[in-house]
Parts: sequence; structure tokens; C-alpha cells
Amino acid sequence: MPPDSSKPPEQDYPSPRYAWYVVGVLTLVYVFSFIDRQILNLLVRPIRRDLQISDTEMSLLMGFSFAIFYTFFGIPMGRIADSKSRRGLIAAGFIFWSAMTAGCGVARNYIQMLLLRMGVGVGEAALSPAAYSLITDYFPPKRLATAISVYSMGIYIGTGMAYLLGGTVIAFASEQELWQLPIVGATRPWQVIFFMVGLPGVLLAALMLSVREPVRRGRHTKPVPLRETVNYWLAHKRTFLSHNIGFALLSFSSYGATAWVPTFFVRVHGWSASEIGIWYGAIIGVLGTFGIVAGGRFADWLADRGHRDSTMRVGLIVSVVWFPAGIGIYLVDNAWVAIAILAVAQVFTSAPFGVAPAAIQQIAPANMRGQASAIYLFVINLIGLGVGPTAVALVTDYVFRNDNMVGYSLLAVTVAAHVISSLLLWSGLKPFVASRAALAASAA
Repeated sequence: MPPDSSKPPEQDYPSPRYAWYVVGVLTLVYVFSFIDRQILNLLVRPIRRDLQISDTEMSLLMGFSFAIFYTFFGIPMGRIADSKSRRGLIAAGFIFWSAMTAGCGVARNYIQMLLLRMGVGVGEAALSPAAYSLITDYFPPKRLATAISVYSMGIYIGTGMAYLLGGTVIAFASEQELWQLPIVGATRPWQVIFFMVGLPGVLLAALMLSVREPVRRGRHTKPVPLRETVNYWLAHKRTFLSHNIGFALLSFSSYGATAWVPTFFVRVHGWSASEIGIWYGAIIGVLGTFGIVAGGRFADWLADRGHRDSTMRVGLIVSVVWFPAGIGIYLVDNAWVAIAILAVAQVFTSAPFGVAPAAIQQIAPANMRGQASAIYLFVINLIGLGVGPTAVALVTDYVFRNDNMVGYSLLAVTVAAHVISSLLLWSGLKPFVASRAALAASAA
């Protein structure tokens, strides 16, 4: 039998030192994408006040307006990643979403803010399909889950920095009720924050010039039409459905919590936005980063011991182990005990999101990876980012009808998501192994 050309010898890959440098650059870009995406979550009170909107309308800015364009534009971006320069695509996207974030600082009404958040989603859609594809061509299969998990640290470093820097910047910017800025004139503190987090990204996009395009791995490297990717997806629908929906529900829980936990501490425990921003930012930045890398390392450890479903299995394990801490956050009266429980829960909340995209790379042919990743990102972000924050807000506004009941809304939404996710991931273990075997046989 000829060798499996989709898995070239390890020495054929770029040097490990340069490969990890590329991961570092991509992670930095990912960090900025999450700072720009999540900074809004600390600005609920002033934006609601100045734009005169409800929790539900605010949640559309936090999630749906961004996610709908992020997910739909992700499909053509994945197609471009399979056929054109991936580093160029990422650089262009970085410039665009950074400019749109800074643009939020000049928004004067709800519609303008909504449109600008849509623009941020369009720009960020260029990043992850291309990044996953690049990393897969830089690392041998046995190191892939760890490499993608390190890249995915950007989720938690970026979110943590959004809260940490956001908390600090809010305290600084709020010292004045209005700022007089060149060109834009009188500006609210929350608008100043958008300038401060958005404009640096326009310059940092130049870092992508230091990333070389690697050789595309796999026997068949010619890009294929989207319909062929969809047909492949349908041929393995049990695998993809259990994977995509299972991890999407974990994302649904995670984004719902990330969006509203700061507000929970403000409303229920009486903390200021600056105080919870600093504490929550530290928890996400440190323990979220630890959790996502540990998840990838654990998956590679299981794979070395013969578990071909290791990436799916890690998702299942952490979705179940999360329950005691995930429930306890909202049931304790003491704020410091809640913070301690939140820290434990964060490790398990973050662990699935490095192994999930790694699993896609393991079951998608080389010439479909960008599009398969885009479909995965479409599902996970439409359900997670698009619906998660809004689901919590809807339960608060229309079920409990009391802003101070946001903790119970979070409890209901996150527990329901984890129960269904655990069942789906468990049901997908065997189909995932079968899909990997079929792909290996086809490549051979």
C-alpha cells in the first residue's frame, strides 16, 4: 500500500521554531479579534443609557448583529482560504474589523452601532478558516490539537484583556463625563474606549507580512466547489451534526455567560463594572488559557494511547465535569465564593474550543479544510454567539421580567445547553472514528 500522502513525514514540515512563531502571530491577531468582540460586554450600562435600549436590544449588539455576518461571510472566506493567500486574507480582515471597531466610537444611535457591529463580524470572518488551514499545514497530525489549542488561547487571552483593560480604561475614561477629541469633538467615555481598542489593530496587521504561505498538505490540493464540501458533509452527517451542534451548544453556554456574568455581578452583588472587569478578565485570561491548552494536550495524550476519538472525547468529558461549578456560581450568596467557583468553571468552559476545530481538520479532506472550518464556525457562532447572549436576555426580560434575576436566566440557559451537548457528543464518538477511517482509506 502506498504511503498516506495526506500525512507527509515530519521532517517535510517547516521548522518547529518557525511554525510556533506563526502560531504566535496568529494568536496575537486572534487576541485582538476577541478584544474588539467582547469589550462591549463591559459597557452595557452606559450604552443602554445613551442609546435608550433594553437588555434584548443590547444583546443583539453583543451577539446577533455580529454573529449573523460573521457566520454567513465565513463560508466565502473559507472558500478563499482554500484557493488564495491565507496570510493576505487575514491581514485584510484584521484592518477591516479594527476600523469598524474604532468606528463604534462615532456611533450616535442604535442603528449606526448595529451596522458597525455587523462590519466587525464581516472582517473577523476572514481569520479562523484561514488560520486553521495554515496551522494544519505547519504541524504534523500528532501535534495538531496542541497547536490549534495554543492558537485558540486567543479567545481567552483576548476576552480576558477586554475585561482587564476594559475595567482599567473604564475607570480612566469615566473620570470625565465628556471628552473633547480632535475631529470627532465631544465624546462619551464608552466611545473613547472603542477608539483605544480598535485603532491599534489597523497598524498591527503588518505583522502578517512575516508569515510565509506553507505548502498545502494532502494528495488533492486543488480547491473544490462548496457543493462538494456540502456533499461530503452530508455523507458524514452523523459525525458533523453531533460535532457541530454539540460544540455549538457549549459555545452557546459560554457566550451567554461571558456576555452577562459581569452584569450579574453588578446587579446581584453590587460590584462596579471596573471591579468585575478586572477580576473576570484575570480569570478568563489565566484559567481560560490554561483550560484550552490543557484540553488540547489531553487530546494529544489520549491520541498517543490509541483513542482516535480523542478530540471529541475531551469535549464530552469537560461538558459533564462542568456541572457542579457551572451551577454553583449563581446559587451562592457570597460574591467572593461565586468568583472562586467561576474560576473553576472557567477551566472546563474553555477546554473544548481548541479540540473542536482540531477535530474538523482530522475528518475533512485537505482541499476542503477551509470550507469545512467555515461551516463549523458558521454553526458554532450562529448558535453560540448569535443566540447565547440573546437567550439569556430573553429569559430575563420575558420570563422573569426582572433585571435582578439575570443569574437564574444564566443558570437555566447554561444547564440546558450542557445537557443536550453531552448527549450529542456522546452519540458522535463512533461516527467520528468511522469518518476518520474512511478519510484515511480514501487518501491511501
